[in-house]
Amino acid sequence: MTDPLSRTHAIALDAADPLRLLRNEFLIPKHQHNEQLYFCGNSLGLQPRAARTQVNEVLDKWAMEAVEGHFTGHAQWMTYHELMREPLARVVGAQPAEVVAMNSLTANLHLMMVSFYRPTTERSAILIEAGAFPSDRHAVESQIRFHGFDPATDLIELEPDQENGTLSMQAIERAIAEHGARLALVLWPGIQYRTGQAFDLAEIARLGHAQGASVGFDLAHAAGNLPLRLHESGADFAVWCHYKYMNAGPGAVAGCFVHERHARTDRPRFAGWWGHEKETRFRMGPEFVPTAGAEGWQLSNPPVLALAPLRASLDLFDKAGGMQALRAKSEKLTGFLESLIRARVGDVLQIVTPSDPAQRGAQLSLRVVGGRERGRELFDYLVSVGTLGDWREPDVIRISPAPMYNRFMDVYRFVEEVETWRGV
Repeated sequence: MTDPLSRTHAIALDAADPLRLLRNEFLIPKHQHNEQLYFCGNSLGLQPRAARTQVNEVLDKWAMEAVEGHFTGHAQWMTYHELMREPLARVVGAQPAEVVAMNSLTANLHLMMVSFYRPTTERSAILIEAGAFPSDRHAVESQIRFHGFDPATDLIELEPDQENGTLSMQAIERAIAEHGARLALVLWPGIQYRTGQAFDLAEIARLGHAQGASVGFDLAHAAGNLPLRLHESGADFAVWCHYKYMNAGPGAVAGCFVHERHARTDRPRFAGWWGHEKETRFRMGPEFVPTAGAEGWQLSNPPVLALAPLRASLDLFDKAGGMQALRAKSEKLTGFLESLIRARVGDVLQIVTPSDPAQRGAQLSLRVVGGRERGRELFDYLVSVGTLGDWREPDVIRISPAPMYNRFMDVYRFVEEVETWRGV
């Protein structure tokens, strides 16, 4: 039998991979004359080859039709954002009316908190995880201050209770119960960016709602990575970016989910013309009548050139057969990486991310035995030989084999490079 940790086995796994041809749909960066080993899809996904075609289509339409491009053809600009609605809903497990591509992640988070963080004197607190991504923490703290409350008492940050800095569901449940009477909002990540830990979103939503709090999720590292079931989760809202596993380009237009029970909510919101119902939008009346669903939180007309690469990427999610097919490969790919690390370079790398596939996505967060400086040495070596993950302070290397374009041989070669560095 073939050694399951051998090069031969990696080659066989790639040959049997039903998604192997998807790699050809992406542009792979070069290091010298060879393709880079790219494991940074958790930070910026690779460019779909079709992205240029989609952008050029918009540019050509602009050149030939100018303002009339808003009203002609299937990809007319007036309804361009609607082309993303159904494929995006499939990726995140939502109803089409519950999702919209708009703005940036943190802008969407602020818009959601305007509607779903409604603090009172008795119920003013927001619960997040300790060590949350800085943008989330900045947004939450500023919202608390904006409403006249004090982050020192009303920003509750739950500290890790497990080895390697991860959080148990029991700790989350205790925190929600302990602070329940004060909680206005539970804001939680789908995947914690530094540790790579994934969470049970439906259970967190249930716990938060049982205490009378709103519940929202930042899915920056989960969208396009995990099979999400946002509608079924019962979350009030969710926000995410599209430049990581969604491969829509640097600073791509972000995504937003609002559960259908809020489709015609009378909650306060920051309104804009493009959120007005489209049937009467061009009557230019003074009264704001929001579009039912997530699109009612739009402000300005969509940036069509910026949406074009997302359209190309969403086509590939459908071509792959959806998130279940991608997740099946991802579990095998990340599992192979974990097995290789433990068997061959366990004296060099400590895996921070949980071993349970249900508690992680594509990403493994790694610490180098010997401390931060040793970790930087390895990271810099890997970059020098064309093996790209990313570094997160204070001491974590994140390696994320993306199932759309990474191969089992990529994972195998990563471990070979670590072995080479160890032997230097």
